Amino acid sequence: MCELLGLNANVPTDICFSFSGLMQRGGRTGPHRDGWGMSLYEGRGARSFHDPRPSVASEIADFIRRHSIRSRVIISHIRKANRGRVCLENTHPFTRELWGRCWTFAHNGQLKGVKRRPLTHYRPIGTTDSEYAFCWMLDRLREGFARYPARTRLWRAVAELAADLEGLGVFNFLMSDSHHLYAWCSTRLCWLTRRHPFGPAHSIDTGEWEDFSELTTPDDVVTIIASRPLTDNETWNDMARGSLEVFHEGEPCLRAPVTPLPPTLA
Repeated sequence: MCELLGLNANVPTDICFSFSGLMQRGGRTGPHRDGWGMSLYEGRGARSFHDPRPSVASEIADFIRRHSIRSRVIISHIRKANRGRVCLENTHPFTRELWGRCWTFAHNGQLKGVKRRPLTHYRPIGTTDSEYAFCWMLDRLREGFARYPARTRLWRAVAELAADLEGLGVFNFLMSDSHHLYAWCSTRLCWLTRRHPFGPAHSIDTGEWEDFSELTTPDDVVTIIASRPLTDNETWNDMARGSLEVFHEGEPCLRAPVTPLPPTLA
């Protein structure tokens, strides 16, 4: 399986410490050697980095680990290929435009039969079931809303589409529309929020310590979402299976279990 990493904050924040741990799982402390990627938002635009090589051996990953590129919303992914060959076009996160916004998406799991579902506007570039599912979700949102809808309507729609696709297999994902970070838990995702008073954190994968009290202000709020905990001295919150959580400005603003749609609406 792949692993996911997300950040949502109320101030531009770098992900160097968390990503340093994640990239070790891409070939050193974990088996996810089939590429990695990251998207970092700046306003409505996103900077994206992709490499089909293992993150632990990637010069691009090492550059990000050593440089403080700050963003309020970040999505990263390390890949253990199960559908689609190892190549650049199959590395996550995937990016598309909808309602004049840049959407990004990364997935952990497999979805049997998703490619039998018709696509209208969006088409995959690679061959993964993940990118196909992303295109299908955006198609459905585009058909359902002519413009960016009220937040609660959009969140409910995302949750219903996710619950539908979960019926095809394992569907853990992170997705963003540049303002909000959506996290859907099919089997496992966890998160923690760091706020004042900040303290030290110890990385499971690197053994390094980071004292966030030296890097933050009392007003900062930062949430990290991951497939598995990245630190062993902090309390991580396990998401409920079959649930959507939406984060904005570092805070959870929706936490809701969702049941699958009836067959007539799927």
